Amino acid sequence: MMDTPLLDTVNLPADLRALAPDQLPQLAAELRQFLLESVGKTGGHFASNLGAVELTIALHYVYDTPRDHLVWDVGHQSYPHKILTGRKHRMHTMRQYGGLAGFPKRGESEYDDFGVGHSSTSIGAALGMAVADKLSGSPARSVAIIGDGAMTAGQAFEALNNAGDMDIDLLVILNDNEMSISPNVGALPKYLARRVVHGEMRGVLHNIKHQSAPILDKLLPTAVKDLAEKAEQKLKTVANESEHVKQSLSLFENFGFAYTGAVDGHNVTELVHILRELKQRKGPQLLHVITKKGQGYKLAENDPVKYHAIGKTPSAEPAKPAAAPRPTYTQIFGRWLIEQARADKRLVAITPAMREGSGLVEFEQQFPERYFDVGIAEQHAVTFAAGLACCGVKPVVAIYSTFLQRAYDQLVHDVALQNLPVLFAIDRAGIVGADGPTHAGAYDLSFLRCVPNMVIAAPSDENECRLLLSTCYALDVPTAVRYPRGAGRGAAVSDSLDTVPVGKGVLRRKGAGNTAFVAFGSMVAPALAAAENLDASVADMRFVKPLDLDLLAQLAREHDYLVCVEENAAAGGAGGAVLEALAQMNIVKPVLLLGIPDTVTGHGDADKLLAEMDLCAAGLEQRVRAWQDV
Repeated sequence: MMDTPLLDTVNLPADLRALAPDQLPQLAAELRQFLLESVGKTGGHFASNLGAVELTIALHYVYDTPRDHLVWDVGHQSYPHKILTGRKHRMHTMRQYGGLAGFPKRGESEYDDFGVGHSSTSIGAALGMAVADKLSGSPARSVAIIGDGAMTAGQAFEALNNAGDMDIDLLVILNDNEMSISPNVGALPKYLARRVVHGEMRGVLHNIKHQSAPILDKLLPTAVKDLAEKAEQKLKTVANESEHVKQSLSLFENFGFAYTGAVDGHNVTELVHILRELKQRKGPQLLHVITKKGQGYKLAENDPVKYHAIGKTPSAEPAKPAAAPRPTYTQIFGRWLIEQARADKRLVAITPAMREGSGLVEFEQQFPERYFDVGIAEQHAVTFAAGLACCGVKPVVAIYSTFLQRAYDQLVHDVALQNLPVLFAIDRAGIVGADGPTHAGAYDLSFLRCVPNMVIAAPSDENECRLLLSTCYALDVPTAVRYPRGAGRGAAVSDSLDTVPVGKGVLRRKGAGNTAFVAFGSMVAPALAAAENLDASVADMRFVKPLDLDLLAQLAREHDYLVCVEENAAAGGAGGAVLEALAQMNIVKPVLLLGIPDTVTGHGDADKLLAEMDLCAAGLEQRVRAWQDV
């Protein structure tokens, strides 16, 4: 057991505010130790939380939470906030079924002002809260805490642009650790680096003028004082010699924000002093804080990408011999991409700041000139791909299902309406587990299948994933291949770039019973297992659009009941496409639609969540029998 005597006395921010300022460094050390142990037991986001300890303490120490509003961007760094706001004794349930969410969640605590999971929403949300308080006459203050990675997204700048032109009291804290999940890319990180240098120069000038001057006056001869004054002037010249640099360093001021920084984000005493001062100021304020991702844990400090999130620390029990790990769908995509790039020099890969998560590390190493990380800018990623496709390039946009939602307008207007050959490799389709509803890919089939010109494929296993990627890439129209998170069931994967007929499914099981499963993607496997006890037929449809109408008509002719099953929202998903097709063919049959129900999903073990929705073999069998018994 760790020794955290001071942290043990802090259950709510009111307890924290009862401490003396000189106790806060000890509290930070204990809180960091508590994080190391608790995240080691549960797994979860790691390096970002270690880097936000002092900042979190200072915010709750200065601001009157929960009356004042703290809005965390993304929420990767919210664990210290949860510990200090009454959830310390539940941290062992983090990201587990029925336990604490891995991100701020309004229904979980009154201290979670805004539910998050995606990036770059904090400034807009905090601005809305500040305006609402002003309208009601409330003295509450609003603070948005945003990372430098999240600041690269257009939504953050839209909110800055809006807030800077308003008479509103708002504090934006830019937590600058030079990272998002991967190292940041683009012009903004370079600007912030220049801003830090500029701030350090100003600090040197301040020290020369205000700290050294009294000593110089008393102790040093005139010649030495003259030398010091010349040095001060030289530093001023260096800081101001370029009008371009001066203008670039006023980015936030030009947006209407009073800028403070850059300051040490691990000096809790200094942070408290600065926050108290800023709390008294009127108008939009921006505080630039420098932190280190993984602070206090050397492995995470040295490799913040690897330690962005961690699994559970192995227990002391003797380990059982581990089976060889099966490749994940992400890894299968990454290998396919490299081999397809070797075969076709037109291929380029695009990611919105998800190099590791989307399996692009090796591709970047082998094809650096054909790899584009555009930052946390999903909308731009899609329009950028459209521009490339206009000039004969074949873009592959590697993107999570949940993040593609942000680029829907661009997918429709810039890609689909112009019928451009962009392949969307959609990772994390369906239920994702511990990251919960903000990261679930529950809607892509529903929002994609209504878009003209789109071809949509859903592979049922690892080899099907490779086949359908090759098939869709070969087309000269917009295409999407959606696949789940994690490993498949161990299907042998070909090393070829073979294709399959577009819009044609495969009958995987011919049953003697009166029921046929019309299964899509990851639900083919549980449908096959359920079919054994039902003696049902199972069709792996492969394509959601275009549907295999011949196979669908055959199933309807030969069976009394059709069961559509998909790991997507049942509302408007692949099952809806089946119903529409049957109606167009004037086929009337009882059809059961099984998918993700019309509710916000939970977080925890993915298999447990799927079983709760009856999207497992036993659940499918039970639902079919109950439906047919009515």
